[in-house]
Amino acid sequence: MATPDATKSRDIVLVVDDNPDTLGFLTQTLEAQGAMVLVATGGEQALGIVERITPDVILMDAVMPGIDGFETTRRLKKLPATADVPILFMTGLTETEHIVEGFAAGGVDYVTKPIVLDELTARIRVHLANARRERSARMALDTAGRFLLATDRAGRLSWATPQAGKLVADLAGEEGLSAEVGARIAAAITEGSAGPIVVEETETRRLQLNGLGRAGDDEWLWRLMIDEAGGEEAALRRRFGLTAREAEVCLWVARGKSNRDIGDILGLSPRTVNKHLETVFAKLGVENRASAAVLALKTIEAG
Repeated sequence: MATPDATKSRDIVLVVDDNPDTLGFLTQTLEAQGAMVLVATGGEQALGIVERITPDVILMDAVMPGIDGFETTRRLKKLPATADVPILFMTGLTETEHIVEGFAAGGVDYVTKPIVLDELTARIRVHLANARRERSARMALDTAGRFLLATDRAGRLSWATPQAGKLVADLAGEEGLSAEVGARIAAAITEGSAGPIVVEETETRRLQLNGLGRAGDDEWLWRLMIDEAGGEEAALRRRFGLTAREAEVCLWVARGKSNRDIGDILGLSPRTVNKHLETVFAKLGVENRASAAVLALKTIEAG
């Protein structure tokens, strides 16, 4: 956070604490630094607030009546909107077991009371910057059409790009991946398999996960693939006799993507994309990608 600047959007900080004095001096300090401060006096109230607005960072008291800060954090991390929001614990508890519990619940940092304001605001700035960089990277993947998500070794969802997160939420709700899918992911990781793992299969759609490898100490990356029998790719397959992969390539050409972009999206080399395009051009009866894009778009619009 920095000095208030009317040309910049304000950071939204949610402060969760049952102590009015703590809420008061934190609100005064953070607002003086240009932040918009939301306050909650308990876990239930905090969960209600994030249903309406997503904060950029959350300051969480560990010990509160009702739902304590640890349980509130666990619930917040299960919500798509706040799964990536950094949560900093504020508490007088200094025993190792409490610190470990805070990190295990999903906290990114831990400050002890009485709070040193300069230290707290410095930590907030660091975590805000890290969260923005991570969010920007995932938004870029989403814009490129990459439905990506990551899980831990047990098959629990760690994070997802926005579009993939929406699909997962539509399927399994706020809890993330279903227990059955999580178990299959865990088994695939143990066996060293890249899948595919079927997430949903109906008469009109098939969703599956393809493994992309290990991304961290306890993080595995997966691509969520969608095959809709009544969708755009299916229309291209029916109209021109394309294979599933050729239809994918054709669709991305129609969306204006270059061979390199298409290769990145589908996990193919530009040379392989070019070979698929040669076949696509022949089946569509065209000579270049502009003509293929126009014909593909007309086919998609016609259904």
